[in-house]
Amino acid sequence: MMTILLALALSTQDAPKPEVIQIWPGSQAPGDSGPQGEDKMEKGGVVSVTRPTISIYRPAKDKDTGAAIVVAPGGGYRMLAITHEGTDVASWLTSIGVTAVLLRYRVPRRPDDAEDKLPLQDAQRAISLVRSKAADWGVDPARIGILGFSAGGHLVANASTNFDRRAYEAVDDADKASCKPDFAVLVYPGGILDKNDKEKLRDQIRVSKDTPPSFLVVSTDDQGSAPGTVRLYLALRAAGVPAELHVYATGGHGYGMRKMDKPCASWPQRCEEWLRSRGLLKSAESGK
Repeated sequence: MMTILLALALSTQDAPKPEVIQIWPGSQAPGDSGPQGEDKMEKGGVVSVTRPTISIYRPAKDKDTGAAIVVAPGGGYRMLAITHEGTDVASWLTSIGVTAVLLRYRVPRRPDDAEDKLPLQDAQRAISLVRSKAADWGVDPARIGILGFSAGGHLVANASTNFDRRAYEAVDDADKASCKPDFAVLVYPGGILDKNDKEKLRDQIRVSKDTPPSFLVVSTDDQGSAPGTVRLYLALRAAGVPAELHVYATGGHGYGMRKMDKPCASWPQRCEEWLRSRGLLKSAESGK
């Protein structure tokens, strides 16, 4: 037992700390004139973000594939479930050789931001920033994806279908880099369907042939997310976008990376298989 505890303690000590970067220059993010301050935390996660950041988690050099994924935790645009939909995801991604970029986008939703423009600005800026730093971070600028859960999944859908119209005016040279994700992973995304017509997608989700390849996960008993996820998959398919959909019988909503005795807990393995099948996890140096 003592040996196990010592090994755990040493692994915790040796675990590299992420590099944390404020994504916007200056003290104020665009379109947000409210009071600024440090992130506010509660037991359930981060309940207030006014200065969006990305935390860069790098894989071991011998595992590094050159791919990078921006991670958007869920939380209903009210908060960020920063552990099981954030740092735990970063640990998994680095274990398979991916640079994880954990995004703390602005929450809670601002009263005048019904279309969630501010989180979209943060996501687009994060993608451009990663691409602009690709050479410095050892990342392939053509293998930068985005992954999100629940509201973060909605953010992924928004970013994946609105890359052709940036939600803010360029602020520096980083914004010369494209904000288009090269691939997208959506886990029980919320807010996909039109509020007044549940048979169609929200107007802001503009699926086209140029939407990046997508991997979608949901459970049948997730009453809020299942219909929208399936509808989004059908729209991707109709547009000719390579897409893979996994619908599990049970699991509900919000499980993220939690360990569960249910098939839905295998979604990270299925996602890794999808990434590999698309050649996204090849070694940056060997090309294999």
